[in-house]
Amino acid sequence: MRILSGIRPTGKVHVGHYVGVFENWIKLQNEGHDTFYFIADWHALTTHYEDTSELKHYTKDLARTLIAVGLDKSTLFVQSAVKEHAELMLIFSMVTPLSWLERVPTYKEMKQQLANKDLSNAGFLMYPVLQAADILIYKADGVPVGEDQVYHIELTREIARRFNYIFKKEIFPEPKELLSKVPKLLGTDGRKMSKSYGNTIPLITTENELSKMVLPMVTDPARKRRTDPGNPENCPVWDYHKAFGTADNEEEKQWVFEGCTQAKIGCVDCKKLLLKHMTEKLSPIWERYNSITEGQVQEIIENGNEKAREIAKQTMEEVRDAVKIMY
Repeated sequence: MRILSGIRPTGKVHVGHYVGVFENWIKLQNEGHDTFYFIADWHALTTHYEDTSELKHYTKDLARTLIAVGLDKSTLFVQSAVKEHAELMLIFSMVTPLSWLERVPTYKEMKQQLANKDLSNAGFLMYPVLQAADILIYKADGVPVGEDQVYHIELTREIARRFNYIFKKEIFPEPKELLSKVPKLLGTDGRKMSKSYGNTIPLITTENELSKMVLPMVTDPARKRRTDPGNPENCPVWDYHKAFGTADNEEEKQWVFEGCTQAKIGCVDCKKLLLKHMTEKLSPIWERYNSITEGQVQEIIENGNEKAREIAKQTMEEVRDAVKIMY
């Protein structure tokens, strides 16, 4: 299958991205699929258009991070390097009813969540059309997404169907969403992990800095004192244990559950075990990240851009032919 997905360069990626996105991308890559993963810098503009001072830096850093996590068998590219995305979005916008965009569930949700930003721009309303162009220009079979993005893939299928019907050519396939069940990691304060809350754990850090973030993490509210029994299932830290391997080790799992429910261990003891697992899993990524040169990042991205362009150009030739556009 051809797989495609993207991520916006709006800041430093955190461990939630690694567990919720990158591990699934790596799995799909290693299963032998034709995987394309891109840095969605145009999508970043839909909500961060007022300040683009760090956009290039975040784009380069994200590219370096994608290489460091192990996406070495995938095509990595930058969205804005392939201008055909914008051309296809323009054509799709002509056949996409406005009502389809206004009913997108995440449209109202994001406006509420980002109430401090002016999101009255047309680009924000149109981002599902750009997303459809991102996917369909490569004729992707599958798109790994979270549950909140499932509707967007359905909308992409509707746009593909409508285009094929209007122009009487079966150019675009109907991609399927690829969902994976992953532990949802909360922020260090127990709220949703978000850069705006200042409660994220960066993916690229050091063991010392990681310790400073993990050890003070909010735990089960029932454990006000060390002698108070708790329940790991009510503790945000247990979700991190699931993500980083403790839950896969029966002996350690039993140690955490008995220690917590019977108040045999303190929360710091539990977090120290988590810290050990997180360091073991993340330190190889830190080492690769620090060893990658800017030249290597540039070369990998340029090669990916070129491969993506070739496919996009071919698709757009078919589209122009179907629409009867001269150039």
